[in-house]
Amino acid sequence: MGDLVTTRLVLHPMTVGEAGRLVAGTPGDGDRWAPGYPADGDVSAAGRFLGTCASTGDPRPFGNYEIRRREDGRAIGGIGFHGPPDEDGAVTIGYGLVPSARGRGYASEALREMLRFARECGVTRVKGDADLGNVASQHVMAAAGMRPAGQDARVRYFETAWTDAAAGSGRS
Repeated sequence: MGDLVTTRLVLHPMTVGEAGRLVAGTPGDGDRWAPGYPADGDVSAAGRFLGTCASTGDPRPFGNYEIRRREDGRAIGGIGFHGPPDEDGAVTIGYGLVPSARGRGYASEALREMLRFARECGVTRVKGDADLGNVASQHVMAAAGMRPAGQDARVRYFETAWTDAAAGSGRS
């Protein structure tokens, strides 16, 4: 499976080697990391990805993706699914950017592409959440077309659902 490309970004499916270097904090010869990358969330996601690969195999296309700027190829964050679709065809997604890349619409652009891709893969619903105090992340999900789906004392939930199950190609 190849990269997903948007107007300004490349969403690169993470490999085991890339995830290992990210967890170790040691870029390889071909890695181009923006200042501040990887953040704690990127390291945590890469660790979960490595654990999944070790226990059940590579989850692609429902794994982690590095968010890279097309203009310079630098990794500025990550986005990914928390696993394959459940029995109802739903997935959960998460994302994050280094501070220097925030406020430029990159997260919304990446999330819109992942929503498009999920639908193409036959997913029927994508879920996400943000802490109540993380208004910026809530704006990202709303800007990408996700709708509020409730909240609890700590978290606001968002989702996008498609009723036409035939929309996806079943690509995986």
